[in-house]
Amino acid sequence: MNKYTIFESTRKEIVIEKSRFICTLSKVHNDAEAQEFIKKIKKQYWDATHNCSAYVIGQNSVAERSNDDGEPSGTAGLPMLEVLRKNSLYDVAAVVTRYFGGVKLGAGGLIRAYTMSVAEAVKKAGLAEVVEMGHFSFLWNVADVGKVLNVIYRQQLFTVEDVVYEQRAKLKLLLPVGEKDRVEEWLTEAVQQKIELTEESRYGEERKVAKV
Repeated sequence: MNKYTIFESTRKEIVIEKSRFICTLSKVHNDAEAQEFIKKIKKQYWDATHNCSAYVIGQNSVAERSNDDGEPSGTAGLPMLEVLRKNSLYDVAAVVTRYFGGVKLGAGGLIRAYTMSVAEAVKKAGLAEVVEMGHFSFLWNVADVGKVLNVIYRQQLFTVEDVVYEQRAKLKLLLPVGEKDRVEEWLTEAVQQKIELTEESRYGEERKVAKV
């Protein structure tokens, strides 16, 4: 199963039976960041009736926490956490700030309200998938490198980042790590010579997805 984070931190307000529910979402990377974020929102909305929270840390859910902040047990934090789980989210913290409007919602109504508040905020934030990108290279004869570049500049599987000219030309490429075999096959066919890419480094790149 693919895992996602939010594309951007955001805030979304909805009104249910005169109560205001303000969901603030933020990217966090550990317990300390999540707790600091929750503390910050509580300070910002110090006059609110409740500031309920939930967060998930790590792609393998190494930490999951929720807090009802005075709402009846199980009616706020856990429903919020469940929205994060259902969207396969990680490294995300949510705080739903409630300003009571005078109408009691009951346990079922609270669960629906907190669930909707987080779900609407997630839709607004959008989802991002972290794609593992790699810097790769291969060597080629300097005299013929221009012909090779003319061929490979026409494709969209990878990006040519640089060409370093020494005794042989080193062509430096950027591509998703998972596409390495496919790119090697394409290059081998395109230049009519067996190409094996050498990995030099890798990093994670966030890309927005249309899952929500």
